[in-house]
Amino acid sequence: MPAMSLRGATEVRPVGDGRFEADIHPGWDIMGNANGGYLLAMVARAAAVTASKPDPVSVTGHFLAPGKPGPVTIVTDLVRTGRRFSTVTATMSTADRPMLTMVGSFADLGIGGGDDPVERHVTGPPHLPPPEDCVAVEPTETFPPPFVANVDLRIHPDDVPFVNGPTGRMVIRGWFRLPGDEPVDPFGLILAADAFPPSIFNGDLPVAWTPTLELTVHVRTRPSDAWYAVVVSTRFVTGGFLEEDAEVWDRSGRLVAQGRQLALVPTG
Repeated sequence: MPAMSLRGATEVRPVGDGRFEADIHPGWDIMGNANGGYLLAMVARAAAVTASKPDPVSVTGHFLAPGKPGPVTIVTDLVRTGRRFSTVTATMSTADRPMLTMVGSFADLGIGGGDDPVERHVTGPPHLPPPEDCVAVEPTETFPPPFVANVDLRIHPDDVPFVNGPTGRMVIRGWFRLPGDEPVDPFGLILAADAFPPSIFNGDLPVAWTPTLELTVHVRTRPSDAWYAVVVSTRFVTGGFLEEDAEVWDRSGRLVAQGRQLALVPTG
């Protein structure tokens, strides 16, 4: 069981003039550095308060320094507010340096975009065995990291690089949920888009910290399931950089979120 729920671990406290206090909690890290989706979810919570709209629709974070446990300050600025969307910028900082800067659009996803919205899917959700037939990711003293104790990840048996070695396909499919029956809200979807091991581990690259430079998450709708099917994939590794795409689907086959990040190739 996690020491703290995601909601508790991403709590922000307004102190006035668009400023918030928060804490990066221990145990949400990968090799000593806080998970990027966790940090982005925390900043998005503060920005949603400033936006006066409850849900992140599109958030982009640029990571300026690794996140370590301890107090942080989040400073937000309302750039524009409209009938449906509000845009906010925000920067998370420690006492001595900025760590993460974000721009995001926020709305009320409970209000539909039309009476008959268009739906088109070129691809569908990943083909997965039931969660109980997938491989649970458990933390160890080395790898996987402490972070995975705060989420429930089940990886397709064919995609687990730590068991049978890299598959040669830079793809990882699996199930995501929050432990303890904690519901997944739109901020939880930000975490889900960055919760799985990097798909490049199936491309026989070093199993090491993979620093994220930029992470964008699009939340399509409010989630309503416990389990979510996730596929993460990489198409290009070049120039010392890699991109990784994430799709998050509910059990009815509805796309609920997408993510894309640019990261540095791990060096071992």
